[in-house]
Amino acid sequence: MIALVTGASSGIGKDISIELAKKGYDIIAVARNEERLMKLKNDIENNYKVNCIYKIVELDNRQSCFKLYEDVKNEFDNIDILINNAGFGLCGKFLETELDKEINMIDTNITSLHILTKLFVKDMVEQDRGYIMNVASIAGFMAGPLMATYYSTKNYVVRLSQALRYELKAQKSNVKISCLCPGPVDTNFNKVANVKFSLKGANSADVAKYAVNKMFKNRFFILPGIGIKCTRFFAKIIPDNIMSRFCYIMQSKKIDE
Repeated sequence: MIALVTGASSGIGKDISIELAKKGYDIIAVARNEERLMKLKNDIENNYKVNCIYKIVELDNRQSCFKLYEDVKNEFDNIDILINNAGFGLCGKFLETELDKEINMIDTNITSLHILTKLFVKDMVEQDRGYIMNVASIAGFMAGPLMATYYSTKNYVVRLSQALRYELKAQKSNVKISCLCPGPVDTNFNKVANVKFSLKGANSADVAKYAVNKMFKNRFFILPGIGIKCTRFFAKIIPDNIMSRFCYIMQSKKIDE
């Protein structure tokens, strides 16, 4: 049994890798930070008696995504689980944020996820088994003034995952897809996005354990915590302009000056 996890060097990706290793899955850990990947490999192999290989990949490069798929196919033929976790955020006024960084975010949060999902799901459908978990965010259910590009990328992840799930269900496939939508999590996200969350972030290991358990139960939307479930509920019933105003106020408070 093999699971591929992107963004595996830290945060939710690292902790999901550990949770799957606990369940007996060999891990293909994908990220850019070799030092952290080596540490993860050593931790997993020393503690859980499974294999962990790592691949250093720049996922914002499309050709690197195709190469990752080909390398995995050549080495392992098929995988059992795909966790699309790699991604980052950026906070600031749309008129002022760096375009290059936003394009990089779109390529990481959307394009790499789209490519890997497309390629691996075809193999899974042929085998008629497998799990895919796409990591979105509670941001995927609303617009996000002052984090406009990030929220938009997570909306894409949510809608793509919903559409694919329905297609798989319609063709009676046994391939399962889930969409993890956490709120603030205590990871390196804040530093990269240049924000300070007003609410204490959830524990990454707890979120990972919850997510993996729900994925295996075939839960589609995975919403860790009652607060996130409530936010999802209100996002469905409150008018968009009011939710946008609320998000703007919350984002204004957490911009790291």
